[in-house]
Amino acid sequence: MKYVFMTFLAVMIMTTMACGGDDQSSSKKADNSDAKPSVKPSDQKAEPEAYVKRQADNPEIAIETSFGTMKFELFRDVAPGHVDSMLARAREGFYDSLKIFRVIAGFMAQTGDPMNVGMGNAGYNLTAEFSDLPHKRGTLSMARSQQPNSASCQFFICFNRVSHLDGKYTVFGQMMEGEDVLARLEAVKVTKNPKTGENALPAEDVYMKKMTILKDNKPEKSK
Repeated sequence: MKYVFMTFLAVMIMTTMACGGDDQSSSKKADNSDAKPSVKPSDQKAEPEAYVKRQADNPEIAIETSFGTMKFELFRDVAPGHVDSMLARAREGFYDSLKIFRVIAGFMAQTGDPMNVGMGNAGYNLTAEFSDLPHKRGTLSMARSQQPNSASCQFFICFNRVSHLDGKYTVFGQMMEGEDVLARLEAVKVTKNPKTGENALPAEDVYMKKMTILKDNKPEKSK
């Protein structure tokens, strides 16, 4: 079975992933072709900084994990398709109890796969919404395969500034609160993934227990 991942300039071992989509700007057939990002060193060690919201009426969510809760602003002003897709899936409980199945210290943590291994999708793909926003500590970005319009439901949270992802993956949110939780997530012990050979599988299961919508001024829509 094929694995879907983010793809870049090669530096480490290949792994698996696929990602998440929008309610309106999505193709109905999900892409499951091979792809993923190679790991490159982050540009710099991130330091926590006070968060200033990008836009007052942007939606907000809380992600409860095995280590506590992180709160995020979702950038509807930048990536409305990806944001509305995540909110729609959150309303139906799609993300609740999924594993955070891939953790690479200094790089990112990946989750949102209904199969918990990096091969699943939501049954549709999203149209890419790339921007000039940077990937930095606490950034929410959507995972995808080598095909730009292949995001579906999987996403990742950056641990550091990683400029080689900029303009190649859709940035759709930023952490507002939960630095202590992100630090604990980055520090989890990992082991070799028997399916991919990558040393990124948490030695003990780590969960995204629940995704809760804290604020959304846009009327609910169903896919």
